[in-house]
Amino acid sequence: MRLFKPALVAGALALPLLAGLTRPGKAALGGIPPLPPSSGAGGGSVSEAFPFPVKEKTLANGLRVYVVAYDSPGLVAYYSIVRTGSRNEVEPGKSGFAHFFEHMMFHGTQKYSADAYNAAIKQMGADSNAFTSDDLTVYHILAGKDALPKIVDLESDRFQHLQYANPDFQKEARAVLGEYNKNASNPIEKMIETLYDRAFTVHTYKHTTMGFLKDIENMPNEIAYSRQFFSRYYRPENVVLLVVGDADPDQVFKLVEENYGGWHPGGPHPAIPTEPPQKRQQQAELIWPGPTLPMLVEGYHTPAFSTVNVDLPTLDVLAELLFSERAPLYKRLVIKEQKVESLSGSNDAHVDPNLFTVFARIKKPDDIAYVEQAINDAIAHIVKEGVDERTLAEVLSHVKYAFAGQLSTADKTAYTASAFVALTGDLQSINEYFALYDKVTSADVQRVAATYFKPVNRTVVTLKAAK
Repeated sequence: MRLFKPALVAGALALPLLAGLTRPGKAALGGIPPLPPSSGAGGGSVSEAFPFPVKEKTLANGLRVYVVAYDSPGLVAYYSIVRTGSRNEVEPGKSGFAHFFEHMMFHGTQKYSADAYNAAIKQMGADSNAFTSDDLTVYHILAGKDALPKIVDLESDRFQHLQYANPDFQKEARAVLGEYNKNASNPIEKMIETLYDRAFTVHTYKHTTMGFLKDIENMPNEIAYSRQFFSRYYRPENVVLLVVGDADPDQVFKLVEENYGGWHPGGPHPAIPTEPPQKRQQQAELIWPGPTLPMLVEGYHTPAFSTVNVDLPTLDVLAELLFSERAPLYKRLVIKEQKVESLSGSNDAHVDPNLFTVFARIKKPDDIAYVEQAINDAIAHIVKEGVDERTLAEVLSHVKYAFAGQLSTADKTAYTASAFVALTGDLQSINEYFALYDKVTSADVQRVAATYFKPVNRTVVTLKAAK
C-alpha cells in the first residue's frame, strides 16, 4: 500500500518506493507499504507491526498527543499532524489552500517572527520542514531531546497565533504559482493531474494538492478566505501531536498542557462531496511538446482506508503479484521483451475512496496499446487463476518485511505513523490494519481483482511526444 503519492511540493519530504508515479502537489510518504501502530497507551509486543511502547493523552480541547518510545538516545522527532489536506478544499474556486498554509506557517507570530523562528531552529541544531497531501498537512522537527521545551513553545505559538500581512500573503501566493509552473514542466505530473480530473466528478480528490491552476492564479485575491481556512482547520481537535524517540511521556504531556491547553476548539467542517460510482471507462490522450518517452497511467476506483475491510490488504497483495519485479508481467515487459523501461502499481490509502494506480514508461509510442493489453491480460489471468498458497504466503511475508524497513529511525517512524494518524486519528490503526493481512486468502485475491479491476471502473491516460 502506498499511503501518499510522491510529491513535487516545496518542503515536502519525499520517500518514494515505487518508481516513477507522482501526483502534483502530493507530498509524500511515498510508497509506504502497509503501515500499522502500537497498542495505544500500553506499548506493543514483538509480533506487532508497530512494536514500540506508546503513551497517549487527549487534552480537554480535543488535542491528542502520542509519545512513542524509540531507541534513539538524545534525539526526538516532533510531528504536528493537521488532518486537513486538499480533500477539505470544498468551496469552488478555493483549491490549493492546504498546501498554501504549509508555506504560510513559517511566516511568524508576534512572539516569534519568521527570522526569530528560524534562528531558534538553527540554534537548536534542528531540522524543521513540512509536507502536504490529499488528507493531511504535517510539520516536523528532528532535534536533541533537551530542545523539547523550546520546540513545544515554538510550535504551540505558531499554531495558535500565526500572523501575516497582505504583502507576505501576496508574495507566498506568487511563490505557489511558481511552484505549480515548475511541476507542470514534468510530463508525469500532467498525466496524474489529468488522471484524477477524469476519474473524479464531484469529490475534491479531483484536484491536486497544488490546486487548480485558475484557483492558484486567483490566490493573491483571497487573503480573507485564507484566514477563514486557517481558523476552520487549525484547531486542536483537528491536530495530533506525535513525539517519537528519547522523550519522557510525563514531561511531554506537561509541556503540551501548559502550551496548548488554552487553544480553543473550532466549529464544524463543510461536508465532503461523495463520489458516485463510475459508469464507464474514462480516458485521455496527451501530446507533450518536448522530448519524452511514451507513458501509460491507469487508475481503478478502490475503497477508502479501513481497518476492517480485507479488500484493502488484498489490493496490496495484488500490487505485488501484478506489478513488482517478481511479477510475470514485469519479467515479460521489462526484462524479456524490453518494451517497458519501468512498471509499477499500488493502491493509494485515503480517507475517502481513491484509486489503485498503474504506471508504465514505454520505450516506443507504437507499443502503448500492446502494453495496455498486456496489463489487462495479466489482470484477467489473476481473476481466472488466482494465486497459489505458497506464492501468497511469500508475498505477505515480503509486505510485512517491507513495512519494518520504514521504521529504521525515530524520524522515519514518526513519518510512517503520521500516515495512519492522518487517516484515522488513531495510532492504534496501524496494528489493526496490519492484522488484516493474516485474513487474506487466495479466494480474496480473485474476488477483489474481479471486483475493482473492471473496464467500467478504470481511467486510462496515455502520453507521447509530439512528432
